[in-house]
Amino acid sequence: MANEHKSGFVNIVGNPNVGKSTLMNDLVGERISIITSKAQTTRHRITGIVNTPEYQIVFSDTPGVLKPKYKLQESMLSFSEGALTDADVLLYVTDVVEDPTKNADFLARVAKEKIPVLLVINKIDLLKGNGELDAIVARWKELLPNAEVFPTSALEHFNVANLMARIVELLPVAEPYFGKDALTDKPARFFVTEIIREKILLNYDKEVPYSAEVVVEKFEEKEKSIHIMAVIYVERDSQKGILIGHGGSRLKKVGIEARKDIEKFFDKSVYLELFVKVEADWRNRENKLRSFGYVE
Repeated sequence: MANEHKSGFVNIVGNPNVGKSTLMNDLVGERISIITSKAQTTRHRITGIVNTPEYQIVFSDTPGVLKPKYKLQESMLSFSEGALTDADVLLYVTDVVEDPTKNADFLARVAKEKIPVLLVINKIDLLKGNGELDAIVARWKELLPNAEVFPTSALEHFNVANLMARIVELLPVAEPYFGKDALTDKPARFFVTEIIREKILLNYDKEVPYSAEVVVEKFEEKEKSIHIMAVIYVERDSQKGILIGHGGSRLKKVGIEARKDIEKFFDKSVYLELFVKVEADWRNRENKLRSFGYVE
């Protein structure tokens, strides 16, 4: 029976900024989720797939859990809560600085889970000595008594291989859910929007990144090149001005940085055109959220 194929869904949940995307990229080995230090960069459930002849693991990285303030966040929270119901293994990611009592109600639901829960305590590279780690582990054990604890540093690849080995052990015997050459179930355009959005997050502050949505309107792929036309939607004229910058300078910088990453991702030369349009108050408009893919 040792040669039976295993397949399963492994969902990654936790609060914003604990390193979920960094961890997932380490586990998947490809830069699939966008990583930035700003909260709320992962809005959709992103799936990265790891294939070997023996197994297929489908990883979902969910938006950080938060109390919703507007419609977009309600939809984001429902993605995270959905992650509790459709997984074979749950990775609850925290770090050494987070207050374990944050979002106690979500944590209580995780504690009741029947599926295996692996508690990943990330960023242990920040700790001074072992005593500190023992205290953190003991505190989490009270909150999630059934979870297996994995202290890690995704940044330094510490203990990630052991975590991966345990995930494989816990996978159910099953046929693959996706083609064995699949890296993700998301279309190519999705990665283009995520890369552009990441550059917006890194280059602007205050409300601009959170009011911006990227839509790829043209994706023409040839053998050696891709022509991409993308529109960045914002909610107000003032945001449009900030995004474009004096004489288009800031938008040009975003375009250059995004194009380099897109070329790296697809291994082709890319011609990228960016446009900015105002779509007033889109985050609270159901039809806009639907057209941007946030509402099923």
